Formats: sequence, structure tokens, C-alpha cells
Amino acid sequence: MKTITKLWILISILAVLSPLGLIIPAHFKAGTAWGEWSANEIKRLTGYIPQGMDKLSALWKAPMAGAPCVLSAVAGILIIAGIAYLIGKFLARRPQ
Repeated sequence: MKTITKLWILISILAVLSPLGLIIPAHFKAGTAWGEWSANEIKRLTGYIPQGMDKLSALWKAPMAGAPCVLSAVAGILIIAGIAYLIGKFLARRPQ
């Protein structure tokens, strides 16, 4: 089996397992997944909202907020693979 095929199999397995990061904390009643906190949840956990987080929290909204985790993982993989492919094509054409 080619190395690239093994890599795509590994990436596919990781994409399918990506929802576990959200499911496991909920199953064990551990709150939200690591790093998935809103500004309000940070305030609840720590008692305050860091100034920079408060100022920038409205700046970025998740582009696929309502999408299932696997769909988001696949979209991210395809975008990154596409960019890497285009960079590889560009670098391969450049004279050395």
C-alpha cells in the first residue's frame, strides 16, 4: 500500500473520531470540550472575562457552527489538502 493511501486512511479515521472530543465530556458530565468555551463560560469558570477575549469575542464566528463535527472535519481536511496541493504544484513549476 502506498504511503499516501495510508495517510488518507489515517486522516479519514481521525475525521470520523473527531466528534468524540465533544461527546466524551458530555457523557461524563465534564462540561464542554477543551477550548470550546464562550466568553460567558469563561466568566462562569474564572469569575471574569479577559479584556482581549471580551473585545474580540464578537469578531469571529464559526463558519460552520451548526454543522456536524465529521462534516466540519472533512471540509477542513479538503481545504487544507487543496491548499497544500496548489502550493506543491506552484513550487514544482518554479525553476531552481
